[in-house]
Amino acid sequence: MINILAELSGNVGVAGALLGAPLGVGLIGMKGAEAVGRNPAAATKILIQSILGMALAEGLGILAIILVK
Repeated sequence: MINILAELSGNVGVAGALLGAPLGVGLIGMKGAEAVGRNPAAATKILIQSILGMALAEGLGILAIILVK
């Protein structure tokens, strides 16, 4: 019984991580597009920061999968 509960809690943790990563990437992309719309001259700097933020968000999702399993 304890093994089943431990497996379920691990699966819930993975599901939370896998839901959080795309949500974070979507928010970063949305705010990056909004920032470029407000200041088109800074598009390159905003793109670099957005790519770094998206990579970190995805990396944390993958790290959560590895740590939980």
